[in-house]
Amino acid sequence: QVQLVESGGGLVQAGGSLRLSCAPSERTFSSVVMGWFRQAPGKEREFVASITWSGVITYGADSVKGRFTISRDNAKNTVYLQMNSLKPEDTAVYYCAGRKMLMGSYNYWGQGTQVTVSS
Repeated sequence: QVQLVESGGGLVQAGGSLRLSCAPSERTFSSVVMGWFRQAPGKEREFVASITWSGVITYGADSVKGRFTISRDNAKNTVYLQMNSLKPEDTAVYYCAGRKMLMGSYNYWGQGTQVTVSS
């Protein structure tokens, strides 16, 4: 079973930036849609953003619009989440997900990477 591997999380001060990356464990794996989700302590998992193979982007919560940018490098089979102007409320475990169909559930998930924003 292919797994997605996230990297780039860490501890940052409010106002700082981080870039998360996600790549599949198998280089031959490809997905039509890649997305980022996050889950803060005591809260449900929240959709952050997604991007299709052709570059169509969807953002989730209004709180990240204008601060977070999703992108993908199809040649490297990697998806990124650039997070700027980070706030303490962005603290969460961030998960990468993928699916092979334009619609439907995400079939592939990463283990998650912790992002902690200090005030």
